[in-house]
Amino acid sequence: MIATQIANRGVRNRRVLAALARTPREWFVPPTLAADAYEDAPLPIGNGQTISQPFVVALMTAVLAPRRRDAVLEIGTGSGYQTAILARLAARVATVERLPDLLVEAEARFRRLGLTNIETRLGDGARGWPERAPFQGILVTAAAPRIPAPLLEQLAVGGRLVIPLGDLATQELVIVTRGASGWTERRAGGVRFVPLVSSLAFTEPVEP
Repeated sequence: MIATQIANRGVRNRRVLAALARTPREWFVPPTLAADAYEDAPLPIGNGQTISQPFVVALMTAVLAPRRRDAVLEIGTGSGYQTAILARLAARVATVERLPDLLVEAEARFRRLGLTNIETRLGDGARGWPERAPFQGILVTAAAPRIPAPLLEQLAVGGRLVIPLGDLATQELVIVTRGASGWTERRAGGVRFVPLVSSLAFTEPVEP
């Protein structure tokens, strides 16, 4: 998986590849799909949610570029696979999931892996986790029409926010970096994620 699906397609960050190599992906999918866990495709995990394909997990992690001392916020725990990768790279990971069944299953996987630097929360991910802010990195694993303002506010100066933006038909991975006087934005290609479900209206655009 790492050689053919990830490194050959341009993600060569050694820390990211090592974290992927240490994390058994088959633990994060339903038992009936264990044989397909390393395929280059997203897989269903129940509740209408998916585990992202390995390349997308690697790409998003690499562009976030978490450092060993960083605090990272993840929006959309899902299976917990992306969370586990982040936990091997950052000092602490705060992760928010809106579906209780998925969160309970993910927490069991974290315990099984012995990952003790993950803190979980059941709630509306678009609102972030203000009590734990600021974060040097924020990674969103669902697509929104615009960047939720609370996430921009919770990003530390010098930090990065990685989020898919768009609708069901067209989405693009966006990387926002917060500077001392504002935000800069760059794009990293097309992606496909489930929608970010939130009580926020997403009616007012937020310009980085």
